[in-house]
Amino acid sequence: MPELPEVETVRRGLAPVMEEQVIAGALVNRPDLRWPFPANMAARLTGRRVLALRRRSKYILADLDSGESLLIHLGMSGRMLVSGDPLGRFVHDHPAPAKHDHVVLTMENGARITFNDPRRFGAMDLLETATADQHKLLSGIGPEPLGNDFSEPHLVAAFKGRNTPVKSALLDQRIIAGLGNIYVCETLFRAGISPKRKAGQITVSRVAGLVPVIRQVLIEAIEAGGSSLRDFRQADGELGYFQHRFDAYGRENEPCRGPDCNGTIARIVQSGRSSFYCPVCQR
Repeated sequence: MPELPEVETVRRGLAPVMEEQVIAGALVNRPDLRWPFPANMAARLTGRRVLALRRRSKYILADLDSGESLLIHLGMSGRMLVSGDPLGRFVHDHPAPAKHDHVVLTMENGARITFNDPRRFGAMDLLETATADQHKLLSGIGPEPLGNDFSEPHLVAAFKGRNTPVKSALLDQRIIAGLGNIYVCETLFRAGISPKRKAGQITVSRVAGLVPVIRQVLIEAIEAGGSSLRDFRQADGELGYFQHRFDAYGRENEPCRGPDCNGTIARIVQSGRSSFYCPVCQR
């Protein structure tokens, strides 16, 4: 599933052709994805101007001049692809309709935005912009890791007394928004912390030290266009390439890249997810 860097990469790719542009037409080819589309979605989108595109955790929100926002979740295999871009940033002509093109937005500027999702785990909804933070999918989400509300005191307080592994704590969207398995593995590797260590047993200084590491990993991943493992594509159809810089994730039985470390990357399963780490330099 796309994590924060992948979703932010898609948002940045969509913004130049959607922000301040009118949706000339909306085509909805099925009644649902992960759950039913909102009633009259095509009509509620058509003729509306996109005021801004923003991201909350792993969701994209398109704020419309109607006072509603289109909430988008990519799911496991969803893609938002741009074609016919008049700004010249994308070289793709409008493709022929494909089997899994579930929602198609034609912009007044000639661009076309296609939501393609073979597995149909993605989702779209329409909600009131003014109360978007109260939506059931957004209301319990913690601070954005690249925002001012995410701080060393926040993480220290969130970890205090927690008996869960640090890996699970960092994946908890109530503590921090948008982190997933890949970037937690990479963060813990850089911080030298074992994913098995209990969150509440890590020293305050080490917990505080996770904050700049999390930010740096995410910034680097966004600059690289995210990570493409199976289905993820940027808005122009290109692959991300941060996967070529993984130090831990997916490197089971490969040599550790830590300085002066002769360890080997291991894989364990925690809460049904693979954790990759070095047992020698991650303590």
